[in-house]
Order: sequence, then structure tokens, then C-alpha cells
Amino acid sequence: MRALLLRDLQLALRAGGGFGLGLAFFLIVVVLVPFSVGPAAALLARIAPGVLWLGALLACLLSLDRLLAVDWEDGALDLLATSPLPLEGVVAIKAVAHWITTGLPLVLVAPVLGVLLNLPVAGYGPLVVSLALGTPALSMIGAFGAALTVGIKRGGLLLSLLVLPLYVPTLIFGAEAARRGAEGLETGTPLLLLAGITGCVLALMPFAAAAVLRVNLR
Repeated sequence: MRALLLRDLQLALRAGGGFGLGLAFFLIVVVLVPFSVGPAAALLARIAPGVLWLGALLACLLSLDRLLAVDWEDGALDLLATSPLPLEGVVAIKAVAHWITTGLPLVLVAPVLGVLLNLPVAGYGPLVVSLALGTPALSMIGAFGAALTVGIKRGGLLLSLLVLPLYVPTLIFGAEAARRGAEGLETGTPLLLLAGITGCVLALMPFAAAAVLRVNLR
């Protein structure tokens, strides 16, 4: 498992499809928002939590089409399917590698980009906590979507259409927690709901993704 994780991390960093692309897209979204809505500080502060969460979600989405496609193209996925490591573990490890190279950098850089959107000081903590709780679910759901579309040529658009509706609950509660924190309100309830969603996703999605992969590999 450790060797597979290190391999996926090396491939993601070498290809530049996770770390660099996600951060660049996140930065572009945050920089362009003030140009589209105007420089009003009060307006930017009000929409900052939602914009940051939406930008992080879309940045996670960018690299999902390569999550399993590379292993499918070079035949490594067939070898992994016959290895002693269960497919559930393979999917989980690939989701972890995706989160480390995409989700974790977004969590770390979000407070810096929050400055550009005039995010209130009280909102930084809840924003980081909500992203740390929610982005693992985005990666795991993305792994499930990648398993559904693996082997389909130019399946990136289909993957986005399948995954985005599943992202909605995480987006709602993550953005709500960040918004409440920015307004100085209680954030416990949305954070608990967000943690519950992530826990359910991490517990169930590896099995669903592995079942889909077994069908596609037949």
C-alpha cells in the first residue's frame, strides 16, 4: 500500500496534473471574482466563503479524469486488480494520493487567497477546518466517478456531470460553515454534518468504486 501511494504521488507531481494545476485554477478563480462583481469590500467579504469553497471544489475536479486513466492505459490497473491488495484498498490509496496532491494544498493556500476576497478574520479558522473536513470527501467521490468512466475516451465531461451532483451536499455544508464563521456565528452544526458526510463517503465509496471497476475490467 505504501509503495502504491508513493508511486501515485510521484506520478501526480511529475505530470503536474494535480498540485500545480489545481492551485493555478484556484488562484485564477479568486483573482477574477473581484473583476466580475466589483471592488466593494463588503460584497467581497459576504461572498468570500462561497467563492473559496466553489473554487476549491472545481480545482479538485480538474485532475479527476487522470486518477485511474493512466493506470488503465498502461495496463497497470489490470495488474493491480490481480494483486493481493483488494481493489477497495487500491481505490482508497489513489483517493488519498489525489487529496495529498490536490486537496491538501488547497486547504493550506485558502487563507492566503481569502485575503484577496477580504474574508473577515473570524472566518479563516472555520474555512480551513471545513476544507480539511470536506476535501477528502471530494477526492473519494471523484475516485468513484473515475471508476465509472474509466476506459471511456474523452470521459472528462461525463465524469464532471456524474460527480458534480454528488459534490453538492459537501459544498452546501462546507460553505455554510465558512459563512457562519465569517459572520461570527456558531459553526458546530454544519461542521458536524460535513464530518458525517465525509465519514460516510470514506466508508462506502471505496466498495462502490471497486465494484464498478470489477465490472469495467471484465
